[in-house]
Amino acid sequence: MITLELVKCSGCSRCEVNCSFFHSGKIGRSGARIKVVKIEDIGVDYPVVCQQCRERYCTKCPEKAIDIGSLGQVIVSPTLCTACGTCEVMCPIGAIELYEEIPHVCDLCGGDPRCVKACTLDALHYEPNVSGVVGLKEFKKASPGLTPEEKRLRYVMKSAEQLRQNWLAERRC
Repeated sequence: MITLELVKCSGCSRCEVNCSFFHSGKIGRSGARIKVVKIEDIGVDYPVVCQQCRERYCTKCPEKAIDIGSLGQVIVSPTLCTACGTCEVMCPIGAIELYEEIPHVCDLCGGDPRCVKACTLDALHYEPNVSGVVGLKEFKKASPGLTPEEKRLRYVMKSAEQLRQNWLAERRC
């Protein structure tokens, strides 16, 4: 699983660029499997990537085109996938998005995530033996009808608020 130390993230988007280039040979945000959400009002830059959630909503694919690999990563079969968009709709945090008729979701780069390697500020970390510990039920309840971008924004706002609450609690001690 890829984890984030938010206080170290500068929002440079190196993670997005390297992810996109590794997977497509092109540089561009839309080809990336990790998306940096920038919220200027509160000064937060937060990369959103598949959390290898406990629920595995993406595996509800009607074509059985999505499987979970040995690293806990999401694997999309290009021969079975019909680009129906079910996986995109089912992901409660917007970590799956169809781009050029292909579901883009983190595959952990085969165990060597390029986004983590590209993060010179050490904000991203790869924990290979962690999977299925994050529950996303609360986000799933609030996600019907939202676009992947809207889901990512909701996820980041909630996560940032939780971090703020934790920080305030620590300051009181």
